[in-house]
Amino acid sequence: MAELRNLVIVLGDQLDPDAAAFDGFQAGRDAVWMAEAAEESTHVWSSKPRTVMFLAAMRHFALTLGEAGRRLHYTRLDSRDAGDTLAAQLRHDVRRLQPVRLVITTPGDWRVLQAIKEVAATSELPLEVREDRHFYCSLPEFAAHANARKSLRMEYFYREQRRRHRVLMTDDANGIRPVGGRWNFDAENRKAFGPNGPGAVPRPVTFEPDPVTRDVIALVNSRFAGHPGRLEDFAWPVTRAQALHSLNAFIEERLPLFGRYQDAMWPGNPWLYHSHLSAALNLKLLNPREVVAAAEAAYEDGRAPLASVEGFVRQILGWREYVRGIYWTQMPEYLERNALGAREDLPAWYWTGATDMACLRDALTQTLTHGYANHIQRLMVTGLYALMLGVQPGQVHAWYLAVYVDAVEWVELPNTLGMSQYADDGVMGSKPYVATGKYIQRMSPYCRNCRYDPAQRIGDRACPFTTLYWDFLMRHEAALSKNPRMALQVRNAARLTGAERNAVRRRADAIRRGEAGVERHE
Repeated sequence: MAELRNLVIVLGDQLDPDAAAFDGFQAGRDAVWMAEAAEESTHVWSSKPRTVMFLAAMRHFALTLGEAGRRLHYTRLDSRDAGDTLAAQLRHDVRRLQPVRLVITTPGDWRVLQAIKEVAATSELPLEVREDRHFYCSLPEFAAHANARKSLRMEYFYREQRRRHRVLMTDDANGIRPVGGRWNFDAENRKAFGPNGPGAVPRPVTFEPDPVTRDVIALVNSRFAGHPGRLEDFAWPVTRAQALHSLNAFIEERLPLFGRYQDAMWPGNPWLYHSHLSAALNLKLLNPREVVAAAEAAYEDGRAPLASVEGFVRQILGWREYVRGIYWTQMPEYLERNALGAREDLPAWYWTGATDMACLRDALTQTLTHGYANHIQRLMVTGLYALMLGVQPGQVHAWYLAVYVDAVEWVELPNTLGMSQYADDGVMGSKPYVATGKYIQRMSPYCRNCRYDPAQRIGDRACPFTTLYWDFLMRHEAALSKNPRMALQVRNAARLTGAERNAVRRRADAIRRGEAGVERHE
């Protein structure tokens, strides 16, 4: 057999046959390396749906590589010689295959990149890390954007990307301007459903597990039996064809009302008008350019209003690109940030959904069942509660990374530690997103059937969100008073009498001790 020139490393979130790592691939001289490693499901307590999502997509991608005639070395989790870690498996296979060089597209996890670099160094092999073309903005381009500014704000980055890539832009006698004359349409978006609910929302397409996915489900149920989550309803797209089908269905059926209801919630309705494409995007089954182009075409053809299309494009071209840049310019120190000094443990019922708070019970139950929650449930329900309770941000990060099928650290960590928990002291967002239970009451009907009253901040019926909101403002009053976007909220807290403050603190302490009835005992 001819000498192996390049061993091309493909990770579970790099399932793109056109990735930079494949540039110059020669069938007779190069080979692809893929491995399933238990550590990727145990370094955080990964949920069953998340693990199945990655492994099923990997195995299907491996089949397409074989069909394309690319030599592949693939180690399954249940293989006799499978290593516990990616690094151990790679080191073993490097000794066996004796490649001249290792090639990889930039991973989505700083930890994994360091492990692969170490294997290359100890094996005395050159490692070529190639830029990930999947993204609109390269890492050097984001670094240049960041270095040119005193502080980072997504809005300015988003506008820059819109101009650069000519997305939803018009060029006329007045110059290059955003279509519709505005950069965002929040005034038209983010409405709550009426009293009768969302009505007949088109369901997202689902995919009956094929034999490959069924084998993975059986393996995960056996190997990770004690991990959270359920697999009876697993129906995520795990192939390129399925991901494209999901994209087309979203554009045609749910995009028109996506913007209006992107922040709305409704009990027992996990899907609503959201795209559910983030997992397919993050595993590289879809390219963001084709997703944005499809949405833009829907507007141009009159199939979706500008407000919805702009709101969706903002998530892809704005937030998604922005958080990746934050991750790679701030790591590894970013992982340890805790600007608010939070020290509480994450409540155990985050892993079970066993709580009397209706909004949290619904969000947690659907998360554990489907590996999914929409962005407002993550930010303003599960994340909001953890922030105001004062949970140590590393624990919140580990939970989010573990439970969601779309969770890859580059996108999950900044959204959780920065946007949700404000642990980065404003790098991601200009203020901590805190609110009383009245926000949840305004955006959903959860409070109608909940034992707690969002209008009360003390007493047995006081909504824990409301109690913890006032407690949060009091605990961080000195720091928050310096933030102009928090001035009104801080002034409102300052009007509380001494007796009211003490009552709020006692109630908040009881919640933290688990003595306020927020956990439901089965």
